Amino acid sequence: MNRRGVAAGVVLGAWAIGLGVLVKREYFRPHLERLAEAALRVSPGVVYFGVTQGDRQIGFASSTIDTAANTITSKDYLVADIPVGGKVHRATAKTDIELTRTLRVRQFSVILQGDAPPIRANGRIEGDSMLVLAIASGATARADTQRIRVDGPVLLPTLIPLAIALGEPPSVGKKYELPMFDPIGMTTKQTIFRVTAESSFVVQDSAVFDSTARRWRGVQPATIKAWQISGVEGSTFSGWVDEQGRVLRTNQLGFDLHRLPYEVAFENWRIDERERGTRVTEDRDILETTAIAADKRLRGGLPRLRVRLSNVDLAGFDLDGDRQRLHGDTLTIARESDAALTASYTLPMGGRRLLKSYTRPEPFIQVGNVEIVQLMTRIVGKETNPRVAAERINRWLYDSLEKRLTFGVPNALEVLHARRGDCNEHTQLFVALARSAGIPTRIAAGLGFLDGKFYYHAWPEIYLNGWVAVDPTFGQFPADAAHLRFTIGGLGRQADLLRLMGNLQIELLR
Repeated sequence: MNRRGVAAGVVLGAWAIGLGVLVKREYFRPHLERLAEAALRVSPGVVYFGVTQGDRQIGFASSTIDTAANTITSKDYLVADIPVGGKVHRATAKTDIELTRTLRVRQFSVILQGDAPPIRANGRIEGDSMLVLAIASGATARADTQRIRVDGPVLLPTLIPLAIALGEPPSVGKKYELPMFDPIGMTTKQTIFRVTAESSFVVQDSAVFDSTARRWRGVQPATIKAWQISGVEGSTFSGWVDEQGRVLRTNQLGFDLHRLPYEVAFENWRIDERERGTRVTEDRDILETTAIAADKRLRGGLPRLRVRLSNVDLAGFDLDGDRQRLHGDTLTIARESDAALTASYTLPMGGRRLLKSYTRPEPFIQVGNVEIVQLMTRIVGKETNPRVAAERINRWLYDSLEKRLTFGVPNALEVLHARRGDCNEHTQLFVALARSAGIPTRIAAGLGFLDGKFYYHAWPEIYLNGWVAVDPTFGQFPADAAHLRFTIGGLGRQADLLRLMGNLQIELLR
């Protein structure tokens, strides 16, 4: 079973809690003094959330703010039992942030735990223009440390609602444009938020235990005014925020977070834990609920495909270019011809001179690692033709890796050790091996077709005489036309796929 591209996307939904945001001064307030003045209104407190899928609670979350004379600390925690691939997978995400009283981040830490070893990111600000970021996978793994120049105050996404509420009072139609920093890809991108609605919510302040139902229930209702903040291009956040900048409700991948009293949010979830079990029915499995059924039959090895995409904003996606052509809402994909597989360079140095940025290491893509290089040499040998070398790597991965759902953030070196994984693990190790051989390689993600449905999927693209899509998970070289690319890039870029899930509609055209 290869239809597992969404698995890491679910984790990325939690990981997005810890993605960094670089916020230039002019996007919040014209002067830092105004932001400092607004920060004085921050009050300590904690709110709790139930994480639900439909009418079933699958998790618990909390958000805490503490204040002191010189600092503000923000702590966010989420734990959820995610139904993927016919099983329940527990995922946790924890973010701790220390700020000055002017809302400048001093340091932060993010820990993400799924089936795979935990991902840890620690950052600190040096002076006014340097972020030192260390990312490690596993409890004992050596951290990859980067020094990244920043422009202006640094915030994290968990602080976005707070920062918006602390400015001028939110009003429907107001727009916020923020450059987002991705600590995995080490890049910034523009994000846009709009205030799209205003309403009032009734929430319970406390809870009592109902001995008859043997459950907690909320009491002492209070009415709270809130604004709906909607992420547009480049953002995965959308939710309702109160005047203190605390989230009342948000939705991700069909999961809802609702503010609740602690006992209702946590104790009831724990009471129900034994009844939930580990079996997942198809109507709850994220792989199936986010899959898109094809309205016509498709044959394997498809050389060409035309589809109409609807019900989503396509701006910001990497739909046009290389093997894909986008005209309005119609996307045409053509599998590369044999002529396109003729490389314009030879190994080992030709590719590195041509596109150096696509042969370098990245976090969790350990190009040049001794073990990676040894395996690459064993597979490729002394081959100088990039096409032949890439095809050997593709075939080795297809033959050698067990096809198994892995719920976590992929790490090439760990995949080499475990010899198993889904499309994300196949792709991550392919990129590390191909780049170590000197072949410019990048990650593509979007939709792949299997058994009558389009599933979220990831695959590599290699540069020969242009970019060529290959698929070590399906064993295709080149990949067939039933691969609809939406993003190019690593984990942070793939998080953009979350805004498609549950919304995108596809019509197959002849």
